[in-house]
Formats: sequence, C-alpha cells, structure tokens
Amino acid sequence: MLQFILRRTVGAVVTLFLIGAATFFLFVAAPSDYASLACGKDCSPQRLADIREALGLDLPLVQQFWDFMTGIVMGRDFPTGHCSAPCLGQSFYSGEMVWDTIMDRFPTTLTLTAGGAVVFLVVGVGAGMISAYRRGSLLDKIATGGSMVLSSFQIYFLGPIVLWIFVYSSGLMDNPKYVPITQDPAGWFVGMLLPTLVMATIFTAQYTRMARSSMIEQLAEEHVRTARAKGMSKPYVFFRYAWRGSLIPIVTVFGMDVSSMLGGAVVTELTFSLQGIGRLAVDGAVHKDLPMTMGVMLFGAFFILLINILTDIAYAYIDPRIRLS
Repeated sequence: MLQFILRRTVGAVVTLFLIGAATFFLFVAAPSDYASLACGKDCSPQRLADIREALGLDLPLVQQFWDFMTGIVMGRDFPTGHCSAPCLGQSFYSGEMVWDTIMDRFPTTLTLTAGGAVVFLVVGVGAGMISAYRRGSLLDKIATGGSMVLSSFQIYFLGPIVLWIFVYSSGLMDNPKYVPITQDPAGWFVGMLLPTLVMATIFTAQYTRMARSSMIEQLAEEHVRTARAKGMSKPYVFFRYAWRGSLIPIVTVFGMDVSSMLGGAVVTELTFSLQGIGRLAVDGAVHKDLPMTMGVMLFGAFFILLINILTDIAYAYIDPRIRLS
C-alpha cells in the first residue's frame, strides 16, 4: 500500500509542476501586456516602467519562470514586502498576497464541498441502498421517482426558490453567510445550511440511482447468490458481501464529483452571495487580476489532485487488486 501511495504522490507532484508551468506561460508569456493590465487606464510611461520592474517583467522570461516556481516552494520578495511560501504572487487589484486571500476564502468553499459531500453520500447512498434492499416496494418507487425529479434541478434555478421560501417570504432564516466554526459553531451551521443543501441536491439524486443500480448488480453476482443458497440471511449477505462490492463505482465517481464541486461552488457562491474560491475566481477574471487568477487555478489543481489521491487510496483499500496492479 505504501508503494502505491508513493507512486500516486509522485505522479501528482509532476502533474502539478506541469500545470504550474502551463499556467505561467499561458498568462505571463501571452501576447497581452501583463504590466498594462496591472497599470490600468490613463497609465503614464513612468508608472508603466515602475510596474514592469516591480513585477519583474523586465527580466528574461526564463528568470521570471524560475522566480515564479521557486517562490511557490521558498517564497519571494516584492516591493511591498516578503511573500512567504507557498507564494502564488501578489494581486495588483487589491495589493494582497494571493495565497493569503485564497486561505481567507477557502473555508467557505471547503464548507460547501465537505458539507455537500456528506449530505449526498449519507442521504444519496443510504437511500439507494435501502431502495435496492426493498426493491419493488413503495419506498423503492418513491426514492427512484424522487431522484429523477431532483436530478433535473439546477443550482441557479433551485437556489433563488429556496431563498424566496425560507428567507425573503417567510423570514424563517437569515441570508446565508459564512461564520468561522471556531467562533460560532451554531452560526456556521445555520449560515451555510441552505447553500450546502441546494448544491448537494443534484448529487444526492445521482447517488441514489447509482447506489441502487450498483447494489442490485452486486446482489445478482454468483458469490452473493451462493451465500444466499447456503442459508445465510438476507441482511447478512447484504452487508457482508454485496455492500462492499457496490462501493467501488461509487468511490470512483465520488472523487470526480468532489473535484467538480469546486466548479459547482462558483454558481452556488454567486447565487447565495458567499465569498469563496469560486467567487474569487470570477472577481479575478472581471478585474483582469492575472496573479489572482493564476493562483486560484493552481490551488484548484492542487485540490483536485489531492482528492484524486485520496480516492485512489480508498479505491485500493476496497479492491486490493488495484494496489497490486
């Protein structure tokens, strides 16, 4: 297992380096003038020259790339001060260090992603497993029909409806907002409840159908039928033999879905006016803040690779054939 983890980690580091290089040359080496974007309108020639020097754009391109990549590992100096590692640059719109801004916004997105994952795993997979166990029953029909209806919803459609019902019309809840869990656990839970449930709704419906079909497929396997023929009880066979095998496709899709929830968080954060990574990426694009945009892209790539590694580990634990291949 340790060799399997090391192989995946080395591959992720190489991939992250290639993404960093591609991101640098995509933005910095693009035909557009990086300094002119930072200077803005009505920029004097002297001001433009000062910005080029401050950003290091007067240096050879190879030196710029070296400073950018080594800054991630060791940090780098800017005219306004030192940027500690991991240094992703300095925003020329707000003047703040990119990493500090990302870390300030990340708890909001992490709450949405982790909370949504818990909801659709517990509710979605649980409903799918129960539906498969009670196949053909009224409960199975309700779960299947409900998942098909919920899967047709989108965040930008469901979000405003939920806000109107629970916030604007009835006043049952305040506008969603992020409060650090260390300061106010109850406020953190209530403030992020609606956005988390809305974003998890579509995934919950998907996992209900997937868990049901996967479990039904496992129950039809020969080793499961053999266990039943030997007189083992249905609950025992269900949890001892079929349940673990049905998790393999769920874990595979789960890793991809959690990674894609970073993209889904953009729509959720905009809908509920939350200040997260998704909103930060949009603001960076609107203000043409290239250091911020580059930093968010690299951080998103790191997050996705981390989730993929954890998914591979879980997948190898469930199916030993994977780590032995």
